[in-house]
Amino acid sequence: MTQFNSKEAFDLIERGAHEILLKDELKQKLAQNRPLRIKAGFDPTAPDLHLGHTVLLNKMRQFQELGHHALFLIGDFTGMIGDPTGKNATRPPLSREQVLINAESYREQVFKVLDPEKTEICFNSTWMDKFNAADLIKLAATHTVARMLERDDFDKRYKSNQPIAIHEFMYPLVQGYDSVALKADVELGGTDQKFNLLMGRELQKHYGQAAQCILTMPLLEGLDGVNKMSKSLGNYIGITDSPQDMFGKLMSISDVLMWRYLELLSFRSMNEINGWRGEIETGRNPRDIKVLLAQEIVARFHSQAAAEAALTEFEARFRQGVLPDDMPEITVTTTDGSIGVPQLLKQAGLASSTSEAMRSIQAGAVKLDGERINDKATVIAVGLTVIAQVGKRKFAKVTIAAA
Repeated sequence: MTQFNSKEAFDLIERGAHEILLKDELKQKLAQNRPLRIKAGFDPTAPDLHLGHTVLLNKMRQFQELGHHALFLIGDFTGMIGDPTGKNATRPPLSREQVLINAESYREQVFKVLDPEKTEICFNSTWMDKFNAADLIKLAATHTVARMLERDDFDKRYKSNQPIAIHEFMYPLVQGYDSVALKADVELGGTDQKFNLLMGRELQKHYGQAAQCILTMPLLEGLDGVNKMSKSLGNYIGITDSPQDMFGKLMSISDVLMWRYLELLSFRSMNEINGWRGEIETGRNPRDIKVLLAQEIVARFHSQAAAEAALTEFEARFRQGVLPDDMPEITVTTTDGSIGVPQLLKQAGLASSTSEAMRSIQAGAVKLDGERINDKATVIAVGLTVIAQVGKRKFAKVTIAAA
């Protein structure tokens, strides 16, 4: 076991966590001074992992650093059921062939974060394929329909007369049974998985095992700063993205979202991150911190050399830039010490109104110095000059001056 005092260990585990159930039980397990079995399950519904997935993987890595054993569970059986969490309609199940292809991709990608020496790759088909009809009926008999309808998404669908297929009730039961099969001490999951995680705890008690503790992590917002990171929404950063794409996407996040990414994705200490907060409050450019974050993430999934090359290319493209030769140079004025981006775009002639400017920001079509602006409340200080871009064709070099 790695030598951490109990407070340091618990502080590391608690970093970024939304909820721990139950804290006292987890502290007791940690005090046993044995490698705990830490479970996190992933259904291979798409071929690639993105940074939203790595929020859980990073937490699992922290447990590994404390000497614990990671159980990376690939839900090749549950993937064929289809996770109903957060869905307002029955999710189409994947074929066995699709699941196996995606599962192999997950296996290749996971060790970009986890320590392979302390990781066990598991497939829930290993035990679920051995279940017969009688076994499934016995598992289903452990819970009532009323208990299942306590799940928020099931309850909403039931009350709005949207169909719920019987097999969807099996999903939380099978996920819960996975904890029994693996004898998990702790299960990690997103905040939307709380019902399923508690199911594992209850089923372990039913089967005479010690109940697992539960640690939920926040759902990471995507590049739009609003919705959960998702491939279907196009607001994701894939861990197999090229170094240049990964770097550019990270540089496009808002200054506000940057702090959440640092807490949930960076391996830097919170003391260092909090120190950066203080520096920005006293005038340091938030862009400097984004560069450090982007380089850290690119280096993790590619290499340090790739991170340096991505920064060089980013600087060349957006600072020295491949920009229109006839780009207008415009001065906009403000009576305050700064100007909001919608007003800046209107004054610069890049939008016909502030309403149009805000719609362009919401659509992800606005960049300043090559960084996508997602926050309509972003302001630019007097005295600065920025390259403003709306869409692919509207550019202006804009200087902000006092009125």
